[in-house]
Amino acid sequence: MENNKILKVGIIQQSNTADAADNRRRIAEAVERLARQGAKLIVNRELHDSLYFCQTENVDLCSLAVAIPGEATDFYSELARKHGVVLVTSLFERRAAGLYHNTAVVFDADGSIAGKYRKMHIPDDPAYYEKFYFTPGDLGFEPIDTSVGRLGVLVCWDQWYPEAARLMALRGAEILIYPTAIGRETSDTPDEQARQLDAWVTVQRGHAVANGLPVVTVNRCGFEPDPSGQTRGIEFWGNSFVAGPQGELLYRAGEAETEDIIDIPMTRCEQVRRWWPFLRDRRIDAYSGLTSRFLD
Repeated sequence: MENNKILKVGIIQQSNTADAADNRRRIAEAVERLARQGAKLIVNRELHDSLYFCQTENVDLCSLAVAIPGEATDFYSELARKHGVVLVTSLFERRAAGLYHNTAVVFDADGSIAGKYRKMHIPDDPAYYEKFYFTPGDLGFEPIDTSVGRLGVLVCWDQWYPEAARLMALRGAEILIYPTAIGRETSDTPDEQARQLDAWVTVQRGHAVANGLPVVTVNRCGFEPDPSGQTRGIEFWGNSFVAGPQGELLYRAGEAETEDIIDIPMTRCEQVRRWWPFLRDRRIDAYSGLTSRFLD
C-alpha cells in the first residue's frame, strides 16, 4: 500500500434474518451503493448470512455451514468482481462432516479469493456457545495480500487479544479488520451493558495504538431472540467504528442499520510509527513467558 494513499473503506452494519438469500440481497445492494460512492474495501459483520445461531447448542444448525469454495463464495466473488472492490466476508465453513470453522474470506477486486482466516479464539459463554460449532483456526495469524494492501483480518472474540493484533502487525499487516457479532445480554444491568460496550471499543483502540495501525470493526445490530428461551436474547449493539493509528476515532456508528464510507489516510501510519517506535523498543529477549498459559 502506498504511504500517501487514502483508503476508502465501506462498512455494512446490518441486522440479520433467518433467510440467507435475503441477507445476501441486502448485502449486495449495500455493496453496490458503497462502490458507486467510491469504496475500495468493504467490510461485513460476522456470520452475515444467517441469524447468530450460537445462542443455543443444536447439531441441526450445522446444516447452515457451507463449503469454501462453493456456492456462497461464488456469490461473493461475483459481487466483488462486478463492483471492483475488495470484499471481506464472514462464513460458517464446512470443512468436513463434523468439522466446522468460523471463517473470514477475502475477495480481491477481480473476484478471486485473496485469502481466508479461520477464527482462532473461540468463546463459550451463555448465548455465545461457539465452541459447540467451531474448531479453532489452524491458519495462524497471517495477513492477506490484496490490491488495496495487506489486511490483518481477525474475527470478533479475537479482538480481545493483543497477541493476535501484534502477530498480524509483525507479519506486515497494514490495517486490522474485525468482522463482529457482539451485543448485550438483555438481563444485564444498564451499567454493566455500558461497561462492556466501552471495554470493547477501548481494547481495540489500544490495538491501533500499540501497533500503529488503523482498526476497522464492523458489528451486526438488531435484536435476536434465544430460541431455547434460556436467556432473553441478544441486542447486538452495532457501534461499528474505525480508529486511526493513534487510536483516534475516525468514525463510529450508532446502534441502527447503516452503511458508510470512511477515508483512512494511510500515510499517518508510517509517521506515527516513527514518533512512537514501539516495535523498535520491544524486549523480545524477555517475552518467553507469553507462550505459557500462566506463570505460577
